Amino acid sequence: MSKTVKALLCTCALAAAAGAVSAQEQVVNLYSARHYSTDEALYTGFTKATGIKINRVDADDAGILARLKAEGAASPADVILLVDAARLYKGEVDGLFQPVKSQVLNDAIPANLRSTPTADGSIAWYGLSTRARVIVYNKIKVEKADVDTYEELGDPKNKGKLCIRSGSHPYNLSLFGAVTEHLGEQKAEAWLKGMVANLARPPKGGDTDQIKAVASGECDIAVTNSYYLARMMRSNKPEDVAVVNKVGVVFPNQESWGTHLNIAGGAVAKHSKNQANAVKFLEYLASPEAQNYFANGNNEWPAAKGVALDNPALKAMTNNKPFKSETIPISAVGANVTKVQQMLDRVGFQ
Repeated sequence: MSKTVKALLCTCALAAAAGAVSAQEQVVNLYSARHYSTDEALYTGFTKATGIKINRVDADDAGILARLKAEGAASPADVILLVDAARLYKGEVDGLFQPVKSQVLNDAIPANLRSTPTADGSIAWYGLSTRARVIVYNKIKVEKADVDTYEELGDPKNKGKLCIRSGSHPYNLSLFGAVTEHLGEQKAEAWLKGMVANLARPPKGGDTDQIKAVASGECDIAVTNSYYLARMMRSNKPEDVAVVNKVGVVFPNQESWGTHLNIAGGAVAKHSKNQANAVKFLEYLASPEAQNYFANGNNEWPAAKGVALDNPALKAMTNNKPFKSETIPISAVGANVTKVQQMLDRVGFQ
């Protein structure tokens, strides 16, 4: 059976389940791009605390947004979880979310990690966890000072040293959108052109592949989301330990605007039939209990204010010190993505 057919069957099953729910049974129908087994504890915890059952369909960000458009008002979805700021912004612009008012969420989630408020103060989506876009480097071949800013990824001194995944991948689009917000379009495009000139090989693979490429000597510097490196740091596999021992990590731009953070976040679906339960679920995901699951289960930083971090890999990555992160609104990053895609085409960034 194809993945498409399976996904359609899952959606039909959700719709049927939603229609069959009795007045006494409480549910949340979840479309999730978070494919992390550790998240199961989140769902179990929510149901145990509230009695509300979670019916889940898994897909990637793009697939979820496409499905919501196709289903329209007939969609059974109540809550949408996506793993990229630009995709959350796109869902908002396409009118797929239902802005909500929640003092609990507004108190927990910093303003720069949520959508721009509507005229009546409603919020379309909230960041629920963060991941830093960091630079890893070969500790023997590269001086940390030569890669401690994003700008240096495009500097001629690093010619032939860079590995990176596709420029059009959402994680890179969001990073490039952030840099565009900081530098302006003209300087950002020159920077992207410099990165193309510095490639050790054509863009390919995922973030873990970039880390391994640095360790193997295929390249000397690479870009990755922090949780991929943290996952390897917590691994007991000899091959992962060997990789980690060969690479250093930089949180870029500590002396300027700070390291770029992307988010995983959530929203209430436009045509939710269980709005109150949907908001309750998002509020639960912003609670200290759930935020600790994000941090310890998938090596992400909590998005909510005042949540203590107790993850040994994340602490080691930053030498147990706080790092400076950028404070531009995440929504501005999403708004720059179309410009970035055009720049990538012009400079030949695959």
